[in-house]
Amino acid sequence: MRAVPNSLHDDVADRLRSRIFEGALHAGAFIDEAALCTEWAISRTPLREALKVLAAEGLVRHEPRRGSFVSEVTEQDLDEIFPVIAMLEGRCAFEATRKATAADIAALDTLHDSLQAHAAARRIPDYYAANYSIHEAIITLADNRWLAQVIADLRKILKLARLQQLHAPGRLEQSLSEHLAVFAAIRAGDADAADAAMRNHLMRQRDALRELARHGKSRLLA
Repeated sequence: MRAVPNSLHDDVADRLRSRIFEGALHAGAFIDEAALCTEWAISRTPLREALKVLAAEGLVRHEPRRGSFVSEVTEQDLDEIFPVIAMLEGRCAFEATRKATAADIAALDTLHDSLQAHAAARRIPDYYAANYSIHEAIITLADNRWLAQVIADLRKILKLARLQQLHAPGRLEQSLSEHLAVFAAIRAGDADAADAAMRNHLMRQRDALRELARHGKSRLLA
């Protein structure tokens, strides 16, 4: 069976997401449809279809007679999202623990070795990348497409906020300790403990972001 190529509006949606996540279109920014159509040599139809897709994902909001704007993530949004994603990723850790093979545990061990090395050297961008790989690996091991889909949608909103919780004092060390607790539970085959440890890890992230906001420090990446 031949693969069906992405439609034009899917390609346009990907371009818009990239601009938003890279910060070229910042939170609250007006999306100039005419300028984008000219730049990308496209008509309004695929762009407007792409905007509908991003609006459904929560990345864009449309205001009648004004146009489309990049969504802004508030502290209340974060308060509401983190408990949900903590519950979902906790369930992923639970299911991953029940399904992980010896080879899977060995692969996770390698990823955690990398995480520890980056933490020791205080290479925060590399730590973020290793952290992401570990979360993705656990989601993959859970092998539940519904969990994966909802988590991916929520992550887009969190990515829109461009969070930097590892810059909170002591957070890097706490994050590493939390990751190791999740992995220890998975390796021990204790699904309930893995679930609880992952939920704790996500909620501690929210605590760190709240602490940064309380002290007037930016949550945005430089």
